[in-house]
Amino acid sequence: MKKIKFYVLSFSLIAFICLSLVGCNSNDDSEQTSRLSFRMTDAPGDYDAVYIDVQDVLIKSGTDENDEGWVSIGNVAPKVYNLLDLTGGVNVLLADEIVPSGFLGQVRLVLGDDNAVVKDGVTYPLKTPSAQQSGLKLNINQTLVGGVAYEFLLDFDVEHSIVVQAGSSGNYNLHPVIRVSTMATSGVIKGRISPVLEGFQVLASVQVGTTTVSAYADEFGVFQLNGIPAGTYDVKLTPQVGSGKAEKTITGVVVVNGEIKDIGSVTLDAIPIP
Repeated sequence: MKKIKFYVLSFSLIAFICLSLVGCNSNDDSEQTSRLSFRMTDAPGDYDAVYIDVQDVLIKSGTDENDEGWVSIGNVAPKVYNLLDLTGGVNVLLADEIVPSGFLGQVRLVLGDDNAVVKDGVTYPLKTPSAQQSGLKLNINQTLVGGVAYEFLLDFDVEHSIVVQAGSSGNYNLHPVIRVSTMATSGVIKGRISPVLEGFQVLASVQVGTTTVSAYADEFGVFQLNGIPAGTYDVKLTPQVGSGKAEKTITGVVVVNGEIKDIGSVTLDAIPIP
């Protein structure tokens, strides 16, 4: 069997943990960020192994067909994956990065030359058509909400992606067929302290399992708690000592993945005089 090179795929950030997304306090949507993770899985085919050389993952805000505007979402080192290891619900993390929020038009999966298929114990190189050597473009067309984490699953259809060249050459060509699905894996809680406490900070927090997610209100009194999984939470607002205001809890705040839950204006009560 042909020896296949394996590489380590590394990124500038650790693997996706939605609870680690901590609040961004700006009330300017243009400054918001979202977290993207791309995973790959496979629908099985009649082969012993199918090796795919993933070199990079690029994203683009537009949907046009030109080659401008593509950006790598991480410091990606190449790796060769056996797609048949990714069946039966198994998937692998390809990329995980925080990016500016807004419209995401396309993703490009860049493949290298170390693609091969093993059939009946014999390894054959997989040739990639020249039109796809610059990367396989996949349409996303998803608006990324600030503070929300998104997971994209690239479902590689092996059965329809491997094409045997006509004639007796025995050559195999790779024509990737990939279905993309999107799942928002967290939501956002935001609100505003009114009136603003001049000269004093207010800490907003929620308890997510054993983790406390918190953020300070900004100069306009706006607070935002990012990366909150779907569920019902109590939001605790803790004014700085000396402000003369009492702690307040907003109960029963329902968070939906992929959405911003705005609890509106909250007025803090004065600390009762004994």
